[in-house]
Amino acid sequence: MYVIIWEYQVRADGMTAFKETYSPTGVWAKLFQKSKCYMGTELLSDEEHPHRFMTIDRWTSSQEYASFLAECKDEYAKLDSECEELTEGEILVGRWESP
Repeated sequence: MYVIIWEYQVRADGMTAFKETYSPTGVWAKLFQKSKCYMGTELLSDEEHPHRFMTIDRWTSSQEYASFLAECKDEYAKLDSECEELTEGEILVGRWESP
């Protein structure tokens, strides 16, 4: 399994839209579902910092994720651009693969 974790600082006026967009049934998950190698997304909120969220995206392997990105790069870039207004910042926490 291949896991990608992102951390987001969400704008106060973008909280509802962010939660909908990044949820396990949101538009990001729908885009990822174009790949049979996508295994799901979790959206986590920080109890102490209400504007801080993390997503965990699971894929079968890094190679399959790379294939998905190559096939859907334009859609991915467009959606990424559209979502920028929802956050004040985002950080790629890391990418991990099961040994």
